[in-house]
Amino acid sequence: MKPKVMVNTFDVLEPHALKSIDKYELIGVGPLIPSAPSDKSFGGDLFEKSDDNNVELWLNSKPESSVVYVSFGSILKLPKAQMEEIAKGLLESDRPFLWVIRINEDKKNEEEKEKLSCLDELEKIGKIVPWCSQLEVLTHPSIGCFVSHCGWNSTLESLSSGVPVVAFPQWTDQGTNAKLIEDVWKSGVRVRGLGGDGVVESGEIKRCIEEVMDGGGKSRELRVNAREWKCLAREAMDENGSSSNNLKAFLEQN
Repeated sequence: MKPKVMVNTFDVLEPHALKSIDKYELIGVGPLIPSAPSDKSFGGDLFEKSDDNNVELWLNSKPESSVVYVSFGSILKLPKAQMEEIAKGLLESDRPFLWVIRINEDKKNEEEKEKLSCLDELEKIGKIVPWCSQLEVLTHPSIGCFVSHCGWNSTLESLSSGVPVVAFPQWTDQGTNAKLIEDVWKSGVRVRGLGGDGVVESGEIKRCIEEVMDGGGKSRELRVNAREWKCLAREAMDENGSSSNNLKAFLEQN
């Protein structure tokens, strides 16, 4: 009997990958995220950790699908040059945005935020916060686009929330996840055109944001696909969905 490995994915999302390793039986039991954003057992209230940044009220003030959410996870630290290009791209797109710039214990990230050359202009159209509950943000109706590093957790959360992605991968599995988002699941677009210093320029960032947000044919296609994956993710975790059944079968056999 093959050793069994439970994987944070679901059958229809990665049917070939789940059958790709002959030595193991890979069992999709995901997406492993809270079934409802209000579930406090998965990290508490959205805004308790950001008392000085009332994200909820700010999001509530924005039209449906109008906000660009920007977050690169809890580990990645972008170089200053790339932060500046992202800032310029957001300004050039002229859309409301929520940008998470994390503050480390040594406060260096806060120093970098203050050094952004266009900080005053940024804060006129968007909101910069040190932390937020990503799943609750992604499920807010005002969110229209997720600029993401494409870590696996963020990828699953975007799919499960039905939010199209601007894929901005940096390392490890993120490039693969970005390719799947763009070419296989067709729920987002990927930034291109790295310069010699490895920095994506503002024009390319704006191009990708607009492709997702402008309401044109491509934008509508991405939104339809994102909503379909949201439905499929929820179906997988339903009582008789594939992931629920896979987990039940695993427990019964072991």
